[in-house]
Amino acid sequence: MTSRTNHHLDTYLLRVLHTLLVEKSVSRTAIKLGQSQPTISNTLKRLRELTGDAILVRGKTGMVPTERGQELLALAKQGLEVIEKIAAPVAAFEADSTARVFHIATPDYLNMLLIPSIIEQLRRRAPGASLMVHALDANLDYASALENGRFDLVIGNWPDPPEHLHLAQLFDDDVVCMMHRDHPVAKKGLTLKYYLEMPHLAPTPYIEGHRSGIDVALAEQGLKRNVQVTIPYFALVPHVLAKSDLIFTTGRQFAEHIIEDWPIGMFTLPFDMPKMRFYMLWHARSHVAPDVVWLRRLIAEVSADLGKSSGKSGARQSAP
Repeated sequence: MTSRTNHHLDTYLLRVLHTLLVEKSVSRTAIKLGQSQPTISNTLKRLRELTGDAILVRGKTGMVPTERGQELLALAKQGLEVIEKIAAPVAAFEADSTARVFHIATPDYLNMLLIPSIIEQLRRRAPGASLMVHALDANLDYASALENGRFDLVIGNWPDPPEHLHLAQLFDDDVVCMMHRDHPVAKKGLTLKYYLEMPHLAPTPYIEGHRSGIDVALAEQGLKRNVQVTIPYFALVPHVLAKSDLIFTTGRQFAEHIIEDWPIGMFTLPFDMPKMRFYMLWHARSHVAPDVVWLRRLIAEVSADLGKSSGKSGARQSAP
């Protein structure tokens, strides 16, 4: 037979092979596939050259598969099924029946605000799903974690995320100050002079080498605050402020959450400061994945509700 080195099995040949072995007839195969009988005969010749086997031979009542042909029938069926699965549209994500484990990473700041609401909606809409929330810290390469699939999403507010990642804005938040209600400055009014001189409490950076937007905004005006204490967990903030003379600069929503239950006041910044902007990041590998698209929509909806609830409590105005 002719050398097989120049022949390659494609989808058409695989479909003709399968139909020939099922119908055991060139003429019936031609009718079923809408081809001419000579075309199918020539294709059978190509298949014989490719496989090195007659595939179909004459019997008493018509064509019958060879032993190799019988093996090829099962393989051709499997091959066509695989091709159909590859070419088929991605199945819709069924949230109510999924057992998917989602992985998101967030700064500690959001643990009191956004994460509980995300969990609430996840439990309501996808009760069989699981959620693993990872903490962002200076030692974590979140971009690589998104690329290799360890994380599905990352939520943050740093100013310069990697350009190769997809980004969607979630919500903006005003920046305010917090201090003990009985702090002497709270009674006098928070001026810029007081703000720069007072000892500050600040969160530990969760990205190595990252400067907070607050320090960047001050530096642009030739100013610098006096940070004397840094802590890794926002849950410690009210405990520290309630027992110290420190001042803490943060988002309004976090402040509003704290001042309800602690002897802490919220104050307007004595200088211009852009709003904190939070967004989620994801890699191109999961851009059209139905399950991750669903999770992004859920988080976007929760964030929109969070944004609507912002600003209900006004910050106390500092003295001019």
